[in-house]
Parts: sequence; structure tokens; C-alpha cells
Amino acid sequence: MGSANHYRRWIVDSVAPYLGRDVAEVGAGIGSISSLLLAKPIDRLTAFEPSDNMYPHLAAAVAGDARARSIHGLFGPEQAGRGYDSVVYINVLEHVEHEREELDRAREALRPGGHLLVFVPALAWLFSAFDREVGHFRRYSLPGLERVVEHANFEIVHSRYFDFAGVLPWYVYFTLMGRSMSRGSVSLYDHVVIPPMRVVEGIVRPPIGKNILLVARRN
Repeated sequence: MGSANHYRRWIVDSVAPYLGRDVAEVGAGIGSISSLLLAKPIDRLTAFEPSDNMYPHLAAAVAGDARARSIHGLFGPEQAGRGYDSVVYINVLEHVEHEREELDRAREALRPGGHLLVFVPALAWLFSAFDREVGHFRRYSLPGLERVVEHANFEIVHSRYFDFAGVLPWYVYFTLMGRSMSRGSVSLYDHVVIPPMRVVEGIVRPPIGKNILLVARRN
């Protein structure tokens, strides 16, 4: 997904109003989202990445910004009481086997009134060999994700399906044909489909989508 620039901006712009000033990004990968978060008016970003392969890229991506700190490790219980304004999980929660425990840690790390920002793959019937290949435990339904988040004692602020246009291509290309993702196909979709779909979904709430975007508040 390194070439999906329009897609990443769409996600980050969608959660930007809820970021606050002090942000934790969990599973920051190579720092592609981190760089976009740092383009927003935040005071501090703490980016967590446990992967030995990805962490050096994350560290390099945020090294030039004094507001950013990268941590080579998991978002653990030691973050409790940290008082973040927001905790961000973009394409991460589906990789966590016991997501309720992860959400409990996020809640303890947030200040009262802070926001949980989640972006995940949607629709169980889209689950493919590619999902297994990249370590997904699940794809979510909108009610299912809301239920998990509410059970972790968050209040849902906003949730919706995201990327309606991607449902059919994903189903055919990945679920039926069993293909893997290629840079060329991602780049084409990102440049041709995403810009008009961002406009359309800004006007009309899609009934389903390839992903889900959810914002919740810690009471």
C-alpha cells in the first residue's frame, strides 16, 4: 500500500478533527501514516511498531520532526495513564488476535474525552488468501466493530463503511481469484478511483464498503 497516497490522505483527513494535540499511533509500520499525521496541527506523536523489519523505516520517516517519537515495541500496559488525546489504529486491529485487550489498553492510555480512531478491513465474505498472507485474523462488519468498541466502554461518535467502489474489485481479484496485491494495481486504483469516490462518499453514506472507519470517545 506504499503507493496509495490518495487513499492514505483520505483516511487521515477523515480522522483529523479528532486527533487532538497528543497522539499515539499503534502499529505505525514504515511511517507512511505517521508522516501524514505530522502534517496536521498536533504537538506530539508517539509511534509504536514492534516489527524488526519495519521499525527502521518508521524511525527514519519521523527522525526529522522534533514532535515525533518512535518506539520499537508493542503498545503495552505501561502506557496506562499517559493521557493521550487520541490513539490511532489504521489497518492494525485486524492483526490483533485479542482485540478487546488491545482496546482496554487504549482506553487506559487516553485522557477522559480522548478519542479512539480505528480503520479496519470490512465484510467477512471478502476474506481472502491475501488477508491470511498479511496476518489478518478477521474482517469486520460495522455492527460487529461497534459492539466490540462499546464493550470496551467507549462511546461511538462516528462510524461508517468506507471505499464502496473497492468491494467488487477486491471480491473478484483477491477472494475469487486468490491474487496478491501489486504496486501497479494499487497505484492505478489510487489515482483513478479514489479521488472521485472521496467526493461521492463525502455526500452519500455508502451502504457497504471495503473498510470501516470508526471514531469513539473515552468517557
